[in-house]
Amino acid sequence: MSPLTERCWAALAEVQDPEMPISLVDLGLIYKLEVEEGLVKVELTFTAMGCPAYEMILEDVRARLLAEPGIEHVLVKVVWDPPWSSERLTPEGREALEMWGLAV
Repeated sequence: MSPLTERCWAALAEVQDPEMPISLVDLGLIYKLEVEEGLVKVELTFTAMGCPAYEMILEDVRARLLAEPGIEHVLVKVVWDPPWSSERLTPEGREALEMWGLAV
């Protein structure tokens, strides 16, 4: 993995779900990340269709990645296949949800 790709993953780990202080990475919402010559392509999903924070999350992802030196364009694609499940949670994400009292 290139240093820029690693920085982009770290940047996405700073983007939190607006309803809970858990990163999109720890929630397992980021399905794919590609970096090529100033362009970042991200495939992500949501825990449910009709997420009220849909637009906010997309804008947060774009803004955070564009703040990285060397990134000029961000293309975000929302995917629904495979559907999100709690099995995509990182150990940190699982721990954070449990601290919120949510069984996972």
